Parts: sequence; structure tokens; C-alpha cells
Amino acid sequence: MGDDRTLETGTEYLLGRVEDGVAVLTFNRPDRRNALHPAMFEAYEQLLPALAEDTTVGALLLTGAGGAFCAGGDVRAMDDRNSGRTKSLAFEERVTDLRRRQRGVSALLFEFPKVTIAAIPGPAAGAGLSIALACDLRVAAERAVITTAFAKVGFSGDFGGSWFLTQMLGSAKARELYLTADRLGAAEAERIGILNRVLPDEGFDAAALAYARGFAQGPTVAHRYIKENINRATGADLRTCLDAEAVAMSRTGQTEDHREAARAFVEKRDPVFQGR
Repeated sequence: MGDDRTLETGTEYLLGRVEDGVAVLTFNRPDRRNALHPAMFEAYEQLLPALAEDTTVGALLLTGAGGAFCAGGDVRAMDDRNSGRTKSLAFEERVTDLRRRQRGVSALLFEFPKVTIAAIPGPAAGAGLSIALACDLRVAAERAVITTAFAKVGFSGDFGGSWFLTQMLGSAKARELYLTADRLGAAEAERIGILNRVLPDEGFDAAALAYARGFAQGPTVAHRYIKENINRATGADLRTCLDAEAVAMSRTGQTEDHREAARAFVEKRDPVFQGR
């Protein structure tokens, strides 16, 4: 997958590029630890569906500029709204707006047909952590710190973090992490299963991209069906999952990637996947 290029995001607060088949989206408000901004949501809503259909993209990598992943909501902007310095939406408008934003980011990431990876170079908090949890995999630098954070600012949580953590760790641990809003270092987050891998601080960006590249160059059709199988398993019964697995297994068995992998096995070489 060639075609390295810059992606037009429509905002300076989210940078985008495609490199070696990996679409890289970078939160870019380093002076605010990449706190979320409305323009970021609009960019995600436009970019994710397009990248899902882009045949030159085999994986998606989310990261942050300036040594942080994403601090979540912009607390300074919240204070401005609460004090009346900026306009605040009416309650129903606020609910509608937040629902749209959550679906335009967390739901689209969860349903994205290619492997999604959050590369966490530093702090990930609140909705920033929720967005990382919406990804399939999470890698972090040794210096990274994560926290649900919401309780510390009197919030309950958004962007699906409570659902993702409950699915990932069970309700008891999810309750603890939300109610205490404790800060977890990378090693502890890996130990309990939030992080898949901890990478050295030095060279983190390159290592995270290399990790994502492995998936972009893999059997991406199979990846899509694997994700569908696992997503389905969170709410369906066994027989429904078995039936769906039978369909997916039969379809992936007809792909060129499967035929190439079988040939490579017999010929004792590494397969070269084409994503078809």
C-alpha cells in the first residue's frame, strides 16, 4: 500500500496523513494537552467514513502532538461557559450535540472495518481515554499516564468509556477506575489489560507506526471479519455467533489473501497480503 500523502482535515487541531498504508490522525492542541475542540469532532465525522472506504489504507493510528495523547474536555472552555463568558447550549441542545459527537467518534471507531490503534505518548484523560478505549489496540510510552478523570471535575463520563472499560475489565474494576479517577502509569495499565503494549519513550512514534504498519500490511479482509465477530460477541448468544463465524470463515476462505497464505506456508516463506 503506497500512496503516502497528507489528509485534509479542515482544522489545525487535527493533523492527518497516510504513511505505508497507515492513516495517522494526530490531536494537535499541544498547549492544552490536546484537549478536545468542536472542530476535531467535525473532522472525525468526515474522515472516518472516507478512510473506511479507502483501499490504500489498511490500519488507523490515533496519537497526539507535544507529548500528550488527549486531555479530554477543555476545562478552561467549560469554566468560560459556566461563568457566562461564552454561550452555553440549552439542556436538550447539549444532549443532542453530545450524542452526535459521541457517535461520530467512538461509535465510528468501534465499528471501523480496519484495525485501529491508539498510540499514547503521554497523558490520556477523560474523553481522551474513552476515545483510546474505542480503538482495537492501545500502545503507550513508558511515561504515559491514564485516568478516567471525570469524577475529579464532577462529571459522570462520556464517549463510551464506561462501556468500553466494563467490557474490557468487568464492572468491578470499571467502577473503581471511574469512582476514584486514579492515575495509572503505563506499566500498571498494561498489567490490568487496558494497554496491549508499552514501548520505550525514545523512538515511541516510530515504534508505534511500525506496530500499525504490521496490521496495514496484513490480511485486512480477515481483520474486518475478526472485528465483526468480536463486536457481535459482546451482545449476541453463542448460536448467533457460530452462524456468523461460519459465514465469515467461508468468505475469508475465498480471498486471495487466504490463497497466498496457504501457498506461502507450503513454500516456507512469509505471505505477501494484498487486502483482497
